Amino acid sequence: GPGQFRVVVPARFGSTRLPGKPLLVLAGRPMIEWVYQRARRSSALQVLIATDDVRILEAARGFGAQAVMTAAAHASGTDRIAEVARLEGWGASEIVVNVQGDEPLLPEALIDQVAGLLLSRSDAQLATLSVPIGSPEEMRDPNVVKVVSDLSQRALYFSRAPIPWDRNAGATGAVTLAQRHLGIYAYRVGALLQLAAQLPTPLERLEKLEQLRALEHGMDIRVAEAVATPGGDVNAAGDIERVEALLASERFRL
Repeated sequence: GPGQFRVVVPARFGSTRLPGKPLLVLAGRPMIEWVYQRARRSSALQVLIATDDVRILEAARGFGAQAVMTAAAHASGTDRIAEVARLEGWGASEIVVNVQGDEPLLPEALIDQVAGLLLSRSDAQLATLSVPIGSPEEMRDPNVVKVVSDLSQRALYFSRAPIPWDRNAGATGAVTLAQRHLGIYAYRVGALLQLAAQLPTPLERLEKLEQLRALEHGMDIRVAEAVATPGGDVNAAGDIERVEALLASERFRL
């Protein structure tokens, strides 16, 4: 049922394109506050911010969030969340959702949906979401991660390449079937700790896609098509105005 999962928002201070990104002020509040409030609207039992910087820790506590200091050395959000799970002593069968700290427009329905995938399938270890691919350009874009699943919604592969491939019509013909992976994950804590304990795997290193580590170790990742469209993340200065306009609009008022 509802509330049988937790949310961790990993928030690093250092970002190559936008240093201090979580504290970037959007429509009057730091980005991390928008993300936190969005996660609080889900049915999560608890929402925690996991950071490597005291400025983010203090800002988070300032707007009433629970925040945890984690090591600066973590290579990924998965490693950071695994540290939180260890610090908090969460049980192996508990469910934790990774909500990225740069998605202030993430619909809270997606947090419940991805947790629900694990809650409803006891054999699944991870869950994630996807959306249909809109165009041949998106299909070819290496920054758009494609995912292909089996008939039981198990992930078969994630790639920056245009997959699946239509033998007769190439990438263009497969657009109607293709799915774009969204970077939101639910993990069973046992699987999360197991993943964080492993070294990067060959396909993961090649494609620079962390989720391939789970597949290469034979983990069961379930993928569902997102019930709502995410509003986009903040990756570069050019995204700021667009996102601010949306946050200030009625639809996203906190």
